[in-house]
Amino acid sequence: MPDVPFLIDAHLDLATNAMHLNRDLRLPVHEIRTRERELEQTDYLDRGNGTVALPELREGGIGLVWGTLIARYAARGTPAPANLALPGWQSPEQAYAAARSQLAWYREMERVGELTPITTRTELDAHTQRYRERKEGENLPIGYVLALEGADSIVTLDHLHAYYAEGLRSIGPAHFGPGRYAAGTQSDGSGLTAAGRELLREMNQLDMLLDLTHLTDRGFLEALEVYHGPVLASHQNCRALVPGERQFSDAQLRAVIARGGVVGGALDAWMLKPGYRRGGPSPRELGITLERIVDHYDHVCQLAGNADYIGIGSDLDGLFGIEQTPYDLDTIADLARLPELLRRRGYAAEDVDRVLYGNFARLLREALPVG
Repeated sequence: MPDVPFLIDAHLDLATNAMHLNRDLRLPVHEIRTRERELEQTDYLDRGNGTVALPELREGGIGLVWGTLIARYAARGTPAPANLALPGWQSPEQAYAAARSQLAWYREMERVGELTPITTRTELDAHTQRYRERKEGENLPIGYVLALEGADSIVTLDHLHAYYAEGLRSIGPAHFGPGRYAAGTQSDGSGLTAAGRELLREMNQLDMLLDLTHLTDRGFLEALEVYHGPVLASHQNCRALVPGERQFSDAQLRAVIARGGVVGGALDAWMLKPGYRRGGPSPRELGITLERIVDHYDHVCQLAGNADYIGIGSDLDGLFGIEQTPYDLDTIADLARLPELLRRRGYAAEDVDRVLYGNFARLLREALPVG
């Protein structure tokens, strides 16, 4: 594995895998796969195919991640979005309780020294320095920025402030389907709800990041009108390369760039190359390799005129595994191959550093309170 000093991944559903899929992420990936195959688990397509665990994060030099909480609310009569395995709770209060269980997992990982929260600029700078100066074989805690993917579990604005006090620093109002605050992927083209506008206005008063991922086109425009703080698209690819609502158009990408935001390239096969579908030809048969994410990086760079607005937002094990990733990726540790792929495409050393960690580190320094 190449020597990579420090990578940032802006989207990993660690707690979902730990609490919803019952994976002990302190174990190596291949041991988790073996256990699931021995148990003959078939409840999710990625059983026995996972790619993410804490040992492999360290192996790949991934020292800082956005760690999500996901708990959806599904109003009565709301159909479940296609291909979505996460449940929709019957009340916002249940969604909040489910998110709290995920937060408890992060706290336990802090207690045993696996993770460390990044909530201020001071913590970010100290963690980055420690990671870049670590000795070979030293297992430092992995830093994580606490993030909500889908805001349904914010029962009231008082809950928003309570979440913030406990370290929440990034919110994506939408996920899949209709939401309490915003419509998401596979919705009917609706945008923000009245509660969503109120949420974003309240977020304006806090040191938070708005994650534009999963918003509908209408919701995207409305969110930028209401929210005036820093933005990102944590796991988002380019519609010009892969058609479909889940990717951003060039106009949307330019809007993120104009706001100083960063786009995290995702590694889900259906977002990397047109024509992929579950149950169809495999990533290998379609020639989907890690090179495909560099195509999306390149496209954003062409729009921006530089490499200042792209980064890693892998979304690995976002309820998919090696059956739905580039076929030359076995575990998340393989992200350490990105520097060589970028260099081959002509990226200068300083631009490679921006993609691997610098752009998201810059965004965090702008967004986080000093501490």
